[in-house]
Amino acid sequence: MAARRPYVRDMDGWWTRVPFFKRYMAREVTAFFVAVYGLLMLAGLVRLSQGPAAFAQWLDQLRSGWSIALHVVLLLVFAYHTYSWFEIMPKTMPPVVVGGKKLAPQTITSLGIAAAAAASAFVLVVAWGLAR
Repeated sequence: MAARRPYVRDMDGWWTRVPFFKRYMAREVTAFFVAVYGLLMLAGLVRLSQGPAAFAQWLDQLRSGWSIALHVVLLLVFAYHTYSWFEIMPKTMPPVVVGGKKLAPQTITSLGIAAAAAASAFVLVVAWGLAR
């Protein structure tokens, strides 16, 4: 009897075949950018600990054209990351019942996005006030 060859599943481009997996991979890639931005902010904290001159130099680097372009791209990436995070929230949390009725998934997503927008606006106003 001849030996059978083992089944080997083709894994090339597995995530490009199904739209759900494409969105999943996009969400995972945006998480990488969030982590990189966290490191950038951590570098600012380190520069702040090194004194006013070092921190001023770091701020000057943030005012460069490349840095501003990077921040615009990061804003778009973070907006998608925020949306995708709140889009999966209704699927990962226990049912929310208000007034005897289960909250619709779109309502949960919308409320999450609204809360994120409100928190972002609050931080922006506070940062703007401190910068003046």
